[in-house]
Amino acid sequence: MGIKIYNSLSRQMEDFVPLNPEHVSIYSCGPTVYDYIHMGNARTALVTDIIRRYLEYRGYTVKLVQNLTDIDDKIINRAAELGVSAKQLAQQNGDAFFEDSQRLGIHPADVHPKATEHIPEMISLIQTLLEKGVAYVIDGSVYYRVNRFDSYGKLSNRKPEDLLAGARVEIDERKEDPRDFDMWKAAKPGEPSWESPWGRGRPGWHIECSAMAMKHLGTTLDIHVGGEDLRFPHHENEIAQSEMATGSTFAHYWIHIAFLNIDGRRMGKSEHNFILLRDALDNYPTEVIRHFLISAHYRHPLDYNRESLMKSEGAFRRLSNCLDALKKYDGQLATDETTTSPLQHAVQEMKSQFTDAMDTDFNTAQALGAIFTLVSEVNRSLSAKNGTPPAVFAQAYHALNETCQVLGIYDAEAQDRDGDNVEQRDNLINLLLEIRQDARSRKDWDTSDKIRDRLKELDIEIQDTREGATWKIVS
Repeated sequence: MGIKIYNSLSRQMEDFVPLNPEHVSIYSCGPTVYDYIHMGNARTALVTDIIRRYLEYRGYTVKLVQNLTDIDDKIINRAAELGVSAKQLAQQNGDAFFEDSQRLGIHPADVHPKATEHIPEMISLIQTLLEKGVAYVIDGSVYYRVNRFDSYGKLSNRKPEDLLAGARVEIDERKEDPRDFDMWKAAKPGEPSWESPWGRGRPGWHIECSAMAMKHLGTTLDIHVGGEDLRFPHHENEIAQSEMATGSTFAHYWIHIAFLNIDGRRMGKSEHNFILLRDALDNYPTEVIRHFLISAHYRHPLDYNRESLMKSEGAFRRLSNCLDALKKYDGQLATDETTTSPLQHAVQEMKSQFTDAMDTDFNTAQALGAIFTLVSEVNRSLSAKNGTPPAVFAQAYHALNETCQVLGIYDAEAQDRDGDNVEQRDNLINLLLEIRQDARSRKDWDTSDKIRDRLKELDIEIQDTREGATWKIVS
């Protein structure tokens, strides 16, 4: 069985056949860096990360391009509110995006192009469209003639008369058609601008992605990824201008990630109901956030709430405890290839079910189900002491570790580091208790109380018993 992808363009499942049998090109719409990213943004970035990881797991070489929109009305307006330059704001929030992505365990793209670094490519693309007669200039701004692209609306599946309903278009009576969108905006006083054949100005949002995608991946991409909210008008406009300019299909497969909801409404800055990713990461481990964000299929809305995060936290602890218990068997290879056991069968079944789930439109929810079914089987075998060969436990460890790496929900090296940190913490606390006991034996109650009180501030509670002092973490 090969990989199947639900293609938003055809609105059906399709066999995945890349342009090059061994290489896959992916373009992902990155953030507009006018603020920190929220959990909804993180879901799109994380799904893209896992798609790339899985394709590599299946043997493909993947080139991922994820842009940063660093010039836009939102950036200009926010910079004016804060009294800083648009460039300064974009740089600050761009750095924060990479920092937050790294904390979430998202691997960097192969290329992270910035819009402001691709102005010549955008101007060249606009000139091509002007020469073809599908764009026009008004007072230094350039607009795309939507009615010249016969299949406009094919991605969003909208009729021409319905296209304005979902588009946030600026009212401009100078345009030939209200649906026409800007590719170049004439400069306004005080705004960042660049020289162009039509006067100083700046690019429109849609032309940015077309130019950057084709610059780094060629005229036709294998996969284009983005949030559901970008399907129209952003992705629709990308298709129109790119395909009219090149005469080629812009992207063969379109993948759109559904919204993250909170209180029954889509999470977003415009809704004023968002949770910043960095705030969530301050309260939950990376693996817990990742587990939560992939606990539903990417095309299904996901509700952000404490109960769901607590379930993910419990699941991660269960997985981590299982792998910790298996780790001691790592390196014990089977000497008898004919050795079989129920657990060995469960290992093979998990690997098969994991692949089937991910081959079917990257169904992470079902893939997680396969992993945790094996976790249950491992725990039963460990508890039963039923003579399962150590080599089979080693096989289970490697199978779980490998598949969890694809989803990014368990990092053996990171867990080892965390284990070392916990051991160091415990040793330090025990040392402080020894110092406190020495102080108490000298009747130095001030030092004794100070150690107790300072540890309490760190949520570490000391209990004095006849056998000596004990401690526990209370939060």
